[in-house]
Amino acid sequence: MKIICIGRNYAAHAAELGNARPERPIVFMKPGSAILPNNKPFYYPEYSKDIHYELEVVIKIAKNGRHVQPQFALDYIDSIGLGLDLTARDLQQECKEKGHPWEIAKAFDQSAPLSPDFVAPAALPDLGDIEFSLEKNGREVQHGHSRLMLFPLTELICYVSQFFRLQKGDLLFTGTPEGVGPLSQGDELVGYLWTKEGKKEMLRTRVK
Repeated sequence: MKIICIGRNYAAHAAELGNARPERPIVFMKPGSAILPNNKPFYYPEYSKDIHYELEVVIKIAKNGRHVQPQFALDYIDSIGLGLDLTARDLQQECKEKGHPWEIAKAFDQSAPLSPDFVAPAALPDLGDIEFSLEKNGREVQHGHSRLMLFPLTELICYVSQFFRLQKGDLLFTGTPEGVGPLSQGDELVGYLWTKEGKKEMLRTRVK
């Protein structure tokens, strides 16, 4: 199982971090050890003093394939969930300044809390406009709509499949909207996804 992640896929998020709008998807990877399952707590690591939350729509890949063509891209979506791309912002900035890769800031252990359950595409009102949000200590800090993605879901599937053979069970983190911010010990994060039945809690984790 691979964890394929997309950076700067919402213009407002790129702007809030002072980054340029990308001309093509920015792709990075996380190892399987990054997954934090079953709403387990996240333990703040000793190597960073500035961990940020980033809530993202996550696609579970339905089948194997390479060089996926646009007309077949939807067939590769098995189900939809939510995930947090936790980022050690201080390490990321240090690596960027030195021109180094920044996997240690994005791919560290437990940096990807993942919703215990995923929903079928048919459970969503509009697969082209997935609505989701994040609360931190009971206050909404992020609210996203996938229609605002710079590169929509089908385009991401086609793009990444040029470089990586997609395999059943792979996870595609699709980017975060604006509103990212720092975490502190004691914080509680709750992620929601809008389904045809209404707002559904998908993800919950506490920082320890």
